[in-house]
Amino acid sequence: MDNYIQNAVELLRKLVSIQSFSGEEHPRSDFLTAYFNTKGISTERIGNNLIVRQPHHDASKPTLMLNSHLDTVRPNTGYTFDPFTPPHSDSHVYGLGSNDAGASVVTLLQTFLYFYEKELPVNLLLALSAEEENSGPNGMSLLWQKLSGEVDMAVVGEPTGMRAAVAERGLLVIDGEGISGHAARDEGVNALYIALEDISTLRSVKFDKISPAMGEVKLTVTQINAGTQHNVVPERCGFVVDIRPTEMYTNSEIMEILQPKVKSELKARSLTNRSSATPVDHLLMQCVQQLAIETYTSPTTSDWMRITCPALKMGPGESARSHRPDEFVWIEELKQGIEGYIHLIENLMKQ
Repeated sequence: MDNYIQNAVELLRKLVSIQSFSGEEHPRSDFLTAYFNTKGISTERIGNNLIVRQPHHDASKPTLMLNSHLDTVRPNTGYTFDPFTPPHSDSHVYGLGSNDAGASVVTLLQTFLYFYEKELPVNLLLALSAEEENSGPNGMSLLWQKLSGEVDMAVVGEPTGMRAAVAERGLLVIDGEGISGHAARDEGVNALYIALEDISTLRSVKFDKISPAMGEVKLTVTQINAGTQHNVVPERCGFVVDIRPTEMYTNSEIMEILQPKVKSELKARSLTNRSSATPVDHLLMQCVQQLAIETYTSPTTSDWMRITCPALKMGPGESARSHRPDEFVWIEELKQGIEGYIHLIENLMKQ
């Protein structure tokens, strides 16, 4: 076990030195392809995404995907050191993406190597995805076109303190616009009044289906903009609605519910940021319960929203450190990550 932990530490230090912004992951993908080659392990590459399978992959067995993402955001201006050449520490690994999600990448990778030669009741598949941070089309969205018929369940690696996120709220941002056709001639209805009436209506909307894990769909109007000067009636009034869906509704269904209730035109910025939840009777949930792993509902999205099989989100590190200057992960957290993943998979084998 000590070797796997030390290998994870050394690999993470190398990865943080390789710039890998969303859409620009090719140097890191190249590096990891070479890393696997030195171990005699072949990889499949789709864009900047990597797929690695066990040598005895058996299509008749269910497949568990171990996934995390290779890309990072751009560094915050508050860094006190070069994020690609961070200071060395015997207790931490510093650097851009060390916590989100480099720690998950290296611990899932070492976990995969731990089981690589073992005959298991399930196949293990390691999928390292691109463009997670910017929800790009060439990340998991592209990768899942290849894997959707092969993968039966997944563990998505993100910094959760090795707690298990068993639900993840989606995100639906809507731009609304109230329009008055003849407002400039002081005729018709003030567009601002139309928007205010619609905002009041939206605030009163209740979604009937309640999620066992996440409760009600949350809807909040967060912005409004109208008018050019004090003596001109607004012809248009725009507003923004922030909605946090649950797994009980698709984003398209929410749009279909809301549009008939208002006069304003509603446009979704994206319909792809869907919510997710682990089925309460699934094997993954049983493992979490048997291992007494703390569970919670995640307020942040991940590649989980781009896959359609049952999944958990869990990994070493803490979400609060993500996208912040002087990013780091404790080496002890890497140890906990590898051991935690191994225990989860071993328990899954017993189900």
